[in-house]
Amino acid sequence: MIRPHREMHLVARIGWLRAAVLGANDGIVSTASLIVGVAAAAQGRTEILVAGVAALVAGAMSMAAGEYVSVSSQADTERADIARETQELATQPGFELQELADIYVARGVEPALAREVAAQLMAKDALGAHARDELGISEVTTARPVQAALTSALTFAGGAALPLAAAAFAPPSVIVPAVSAAALVFLALLGGVGARAGGAPIGKAVLRVTFWGALALAITAGVGAVFGVAA
Repeated sequence: MIRPHREMHLVARIGWLRAAVLGANDGIVSTASLIVGVAAAAQGRTEILVAGVAALVAGAMSMAAGEYVSVSSQADTERADIARETQELATQPGFELQELADIYVARGVEPALAREVAAQLMAKDALGAHARDELGISEVTTARPVQAALTSALTFAGGAALPLAAAAFAPPSVIVPAVSAAALVFLALLGGVGARAGGAPIGKAVLRVTFWGALALAITAGVGAVFGVAA
């Protein structure tokens, strides 16, 4: 007897994983860059920590609001397409049947079989078949605004806390290199964890995230040094 087995596909994680990686990456990069910029401008530890905490709180709220608004827009578009498809199924069932069959033909199914498959799927769940195969909307990829907002806010705060902690414990004279080095290490770890969770190549993800993080830190440190000297 052959026992059915359950498969756990990594694409099921795409909704929260994207928001989590984005939030943590932005938290590390933006907060570390701000701290490095303020420190490079020859500010004291108190000013540096106040700026870092403000960046953490403001960034987390901004990420939550931004993710909620953008993903809500996606959800609104999906609902509008579903409503349109529902109306077309009610008024033009024959056209919708042929449209679904044509999709399967384009994927390599014989025309007669494609029409039979389309008819059977529409008999069971016409809207679900069209949402999945015509619109590309499924349970896995559907927009979830609240999930995206909470995930982004929490992971941003967690990411921002790491360079902030490095700044709090590093000697004042080495805050810039200490925070920069810590941020790059944290970014490399984030890239590796995110790649592992998503089943992607780890080396490529680590290189990508550390490169852009290092670039952001270098530019911000340069700006801070220029304004610090000018002051």
